[in-house]
Amino acid sequence: MNDFQSVPVPQYPPQPGYAPQSAQPAQQPQPGPRTTPPGAPVLQASGLQKHYGPTAALAGVNLSVRVGESVAIMGPSGSGKTTLLHTLAGMILPDAGQVVLSPGATAQPGATQPGAAPIDITAASEATRTALRRTTFGFVFQQGLLLPELTAEENVAVAAMLTGVPRTPATGQARELLARVGLAEHAGKRIGQLSGGQAQRVAIARAQANDPAIVFADEPTGALDSQTGAQVLHLLLGSTTGRGRTLILVTHDETVAAACDRTVRLRDGRIVSDTSTGTTVGFGAEAPAGTGAGPQQSQPAWVQPGQAQPASGTNPNSTPNPDQGAWS
Repeated sequence: MNDFQSVPVPQYPPQPGYAPQSAQPAQQPQPGPRTTPPGAPVLQASGLQKHYGPTAALAGVNLSVRVGESVAIMGPSGSGKTTLLHTLAGMILPDAGQVVLSPGATAQPGATQPGAAPIDITAASEATRTALRRTTFGFVFQQGLLLPELTAEENVAVAAMLTGVPRTPATGQARELLARVGLAEHAGKRIGQLSGGQAQRVAIARAQANDPAIVFADEPTGALDSQTGAQVLHLLLGSTTGRGRTLILVTHDETVAAACDRTVRLRDGRIVSDTSTGTTVGFGAEAPAGTGAGPQQSQPAWVQPGQAQPASGTNPNSTPNPDQGAWS
């Protein structure tokens, strides 16, 4: 038995409308923009510090992200955006601070799944963190980072096979996921035969192969034109928050950030503002302890008079809606 097989990892129940090992075609239409509020905190970071030589990439970051929430991380180059993303995902370890995953968190605030103990990612072994990245987290990068020697179908199937799914059902699952992103007719093509937008859709399908609780995306639309980027963003949101999952992304694009529930802005390794629908919390040059743990609530502009206010940051109208793919 290898390390990966011996490491216990949290199991998340499949969401409605998604059968991870089904070889049957995806049914349409699939869920569109989320209309339910984010739930309990699923990922919490406190006091994160990371230095590269004399440079502080993270200087005491505190952040709480809820189930079903989309969070955009913004800031100038060198502000610590990618370092924060990689630290939250357990790809790098901070010099100080803690990141805790709550696998028992559900869409209902205050409710948890029984028997799902929190996991301190920063204190976990490399084997445990690797297992979490294989089974619980999904990733989408600016350039896709797909295997050019493999077809689109094989790129997605490999991700499922790494979690222990046999080749045949993994291939069926890959075909289903590619159909959901509008690439059923391109499943047999190698990555070099696809456009940039098509390749990024393959990356989104691959990120869903393990039915992840949290998807991390680093500049997912950065290499695309505005129209293709809007289509990719729509698919990314539909495949994550549209299914009650969590999305954390890094972007330089204000349009991308505006489509998310929250925008967290960094400068010099510190959170300087945390913005949700209708709310901005500014922290100034020095972020005091405990800040960055979620924005304060106010009445969002899209809530109609007399309508009950949902949780802060929940806007069912925030997702762009190009007619592309099954997650629409």
